[in-house]
Amino acid sequence: MRFPSALALCAAISMAALPALAQNYNPLARPGAAPGLPGAPAKPAEEGNPDLGGLPDGKGAEETFYACAACHSTAIIKQQHISDGRWDDLWGWMITEQGMPEYPPEEKDLILNYLKTHFSSER
Repeated sequence: MRFPSALALCAAISMAALPALAQNYNPLARPGAAPGLPGAPAKPAEEGNPDLGGLPDGKGAEETFYACAACHSTAIIKQQHISDGRWDDLWGWMITEQGMPEYPPEEKDLILNYLKTHFSSER
């Protein structure tokens, strides 16, 4: 009757590992975003510019902040990890369904390029 002993040993090992795994577990996090788990980034994400709601500095950051933060928090932007095509679709949806104003083409391109550079699943 060694089987029950082996089963108990496996259960004890599994239970001992649970607190360590559960400490950093976030079911809403992007895959690989939790530190210490396979696929996690080697270094933590930079905090971003506090004057721009924590958005990373870069070409188009200020324009993106003022265009987007007029309706929602920058936290919504920073949690995104979507494809470039989805950013384009989302832009159109915000105009047609949410009442976002149209922007001149050069400003639209600047903002979308910023979003795709910093918050795309393709990079």
